[in-house]
Amino acid sequence: MIKTTEIYNRFTNSKWMIDIVFWISVYLLDVIKDYGIHTEEPFLSIMVYDFFTLIPSLIGAYFIYLFLIPYLYIQKRYLIFYILLIASFYIFTAYGRVLIVHVAETLVREGEFTQESLMEIMTDWKVLVMKYFPAIYMPVFIFLLVKFVLYFKKNEEKRLYLEKEKSVAELNALKSQLNPHFLFNTLNNIYLLAIEKSPKIPEVIEKLSAILDHILYRCNSETVSISSEITLLENYISLEKLRYDERLEVIFEKDIKQPISIAPLILLSLVENAFKHGAGEDSGSPKIRIVLKTENNRIEFQISNTISEIKTLNESKNSIGLLNIRKQLDLIYPNNYNLEIIKGKSLFIVKLEISAF
Repeated sequence: MIKTTEIYNRFTNSKWMIDIVFWISVYLLDVIKDYGIHTEEPFLSIMVYDFFTLIPSLIGAYFIYLFLIPYLYIQKRYLIFYILLIASFYIFTAYGRVLIVHVAETLVREGEFTQESLMEIMTDWKVLVMKYFPAIYMPVFIFLLVKFVLYFKKNEEKRLYLEKEKSVAELNALKSQLNPHFLFNTLNNIYLLAIEKSPKIPEVIEKLSAILDHILYRCNSETVSISSEITLLENYISLEKLRYDERLEVIFEKDIKQPISIAPLILLSLVENAFKHGAGEDSGSPKIRIVLKTENNRIEFQISNTISEIKTLNESKNSIGLLNIRKQLDLIYPNNYNLEIIKGKSLFIVKLEISAF
């Protein structure tokens, strides 16, 4: 059995609560307005007249809102919609006058008085259009306007929520593509060092632990400090340099004139891409040069790497890593970034400029 408190909670949380408050407000405002105009009329009479005027307003409003709009207008049955809409104007306006003349007046008027017949009420167009239609349908139009405003507001909130959820899901998907790929490469490095029984294994594991700590626990917010991203890049570079020994030359130049926040892992993705397609596929003496600057709420990042001559333009420019980076930038920095990719005969350059949050 449903408890009284549950019924009350359901009622107060119901969308009908807004409607009830609206119609009570309309009724009270009409009473106050009419009492100010017709001061000679008893207050009780005005309340009775306005109550019976409100009844056809209620019926007309919900006839349009619950039947005509959802079942005819939205279904694009426009001809039937407009015919029934105009017919309802006439029917409910005449019905309102019938209630006033044959119900309200019998309750508040004293003595003998003459009442119009139903035929006179139905055919007196001038009175219906000039007097009763505005009184009955003005609240209806306001009600529909409020409903549509609330409807579009709710839909806009729902749309924004879904877009945010979609963006979060896409970002998580992009990160899930990035992190396992990076982890696989690093574990492969550890495996190769283990085969060689290299004494560098503890240092590699320490660097990997610091990187994973950053990715797993410090990248859950929308942005991180540029200093923490620099530390991440330095750890990653140190880890990769252990693999290549002296064969790989890495230059990392930093000019941080302003502490700025940045979306996590963006720069790491570019660095990882340079190592994978540069040093990883260059059997000679690969070189990677990284330049990072921050000034005037802007981040300028450039990374260049030597490439093997057998690599084609399409293979470099359309790698999965760069495609994921561009998608991630589109989601986080729409219209606030510029990503330029330059492919030379032996040098691959990526330039990224970001307007910080």
